[in-house]
Amino acid sequence: MTDTTPTGQAPQKRNAFTRFLDGVEWLGNLLPHPVTLFAYLALGIVLLSGLFGWMGLAVEDPRTLGTKGVDEDGMIRAVSLMNGDGLRWIWENLVPNFTGFAPLGVVLVAMIGVGVAEKSGLLSAAVRSMVLGAPKHLVTVAIVFAGIVSNTASEVGYVVLIPLAAAIFYALDRPPLAGMAAAFAGGSGGYSANLLIGTIDPLLAGITQEAAQLIDPAYEVVATDNWYFMVASTFLITIIGSLVTIFIVEPQLGKFDSSRADETILDKSMMNEVTEKEKKGLAWTGIALLGVLLFMAFTLLPRSGLTIPWTSITVGGEFIPGWGVLRNPVTEDPMGSPFFRGFVTWILIFFMVTGYTYGRVVGTMKGDRDVIDAMGAALSSLGLYIVLVFFAAQFVEFFKYTELGAIFAVSGAELIKETGLSGPIVFVMFILMCALINLSLGSASAQWAVTAPIFVPMLMLVGYSPEVIQAAYRIGDSSTNIITPMMSYFGLIFAWALRYDKDLGVGKLIAMMLPYTMFFLLFWTGFFVLWTFGLDLPVGPGAPTYYTLPAAG
Repeated sequence: MTDTTPTGQAPQKRNAFTRFLDGVEWLGNLLPHPVTLFAYLALGIVLLSGLFGWMGLAVEDPRTLGTKGVDEDGMIRAVSLMNGDGLRWIWENLVPNFTGFAPLGVVLVAMIGVGVAEKSGLLSAAVRSMVLGAPKHLVTVAIVFAGIVSNTASEVGYVVLIPLAAAIFYALDRPPLAGMAAAFAGGSGGYSANLLIGTIDPLLAGITQEAAQLIDPAYEVVATDNWYFMVASTFLITIIGSLVTIFIVEPQLGKFDSSRADETILDKSMMNEVTEKEKKGLAWTGIALLGVLLFMAFTLLPRSGLTIPWTSITVGGEFIPGWGVLRNPVTEDPMGSPFFRGFVTWILIFFMVTGYTYGRVVGTMKGDRDVIDAMGAALSSLGLYIVLVFFAAQFVEFFKYTELGAIFAVSGAELIKETGLSGPIVFVMFILMCALINLSLGSASAQWAVTAPIFVPMLMLVGYSPEVIQAAYRIGDSSTNIITPMMSYFGLIFAWALRYDKDLGVGKLIAMMLPYTMFFLLFWTGFFVLWTFGLDLPVGPGAPTYYTLPAAG
């Protein structure tokens, strides 16, 4: 198979690297559906627990907390599911394992709010306003940045922004596929960079917490625990994505050959400007957003009151109901407070208030029935996710009950100690490993549900916090999203691209996106090492870099 150039030159032979990508795609297609994969993994844990329980597999417990599976002699022993006790446990806990899976509830709640904002048209109008209003020389930067911000609700970036970016580049006589690549790189390659907390954040935090509790049952991970690093990464990914687009991808694509495009997309008037009604809706949405932000501040202010700078005047305090109500009621510390632990509630309020305000102004939301329909539509789209969570939850809980997670973690930590690897080297290897796994298991939550129970406890035992481990995972996962056919929206991107190049192959699309992956991995990993080990900055509010095992007792 060969690729033909737009100018009619001789076909170019597929090189070794392209054949390697074909091999990756072929291997990825051999994997079963993620639901089937988790079912197999859960079954595998049952079989392994029986084997290791029969063998008497045990490791020395570094915690000595006296938990289930920890013998009086300070050993963690494998607990079998292939006996009477194990079968009874499975039978009684199949439903609690599912309903108690931390990511499930937070994702469902967050999607209720996102559904209102999406159905009202707010998300589409906001993305178009951001991109179409940018100066021509900053269009590339605006598209990459908009892609990053749009991954708060990923469907908007894939369904609205990516085809819009291609149309914008075409209107500016630039290669449409370059615009598409820029948007795809920002939205999917920069999936773990954002100014806002999105639905993926509580989902990953829930999985991380489940894994961390294999070592420390009281450990909590909240949705904002990577926020500082995410915000800083937003600007890094915007710069890298823009430079790669301008200096590598666009020159590589050359002048657009319209003879290979679908005629229906060649009308430059297809880019819908933001209408006056939509602008009015966005203006009122801004006012509603300000109200939400003020309400958030009101619940987090010091309950003793707030002294106005350069004066001795104190306002607020306990005599105003609700003032500072979401601060930690014992320590008064905003970190580790209900404000952050329940941040998914703010996501719900944020999208519901702004979405409904916009909908009322533009006429897409006329009453409660429209809001309810939007909520129902958002949740109805999660059917497959809920099925996947059922099997993922069983895998995670089986892993926890059998103590295999703790045993593997202790063994892996000992191996890391013996090799002498520490600090940045450990995390560079971890990021590269996550990037490689993502080529075959494209879902961020699915991959983390599999790997977190092993690597979070393992790296905790060598002294690193779950929050830092999660931040490192997200770099590897995001960077290769754009080159794996296993990514859930890859088929949609390919379909959009075919409208501009009917002869486009999957290999060419992957090759177009590969420079983003290479530069994201290189500079984002370096940035992570500088952030955590060079500058010793926290990756999020109240998120430490290092972890110390709790004292025995």
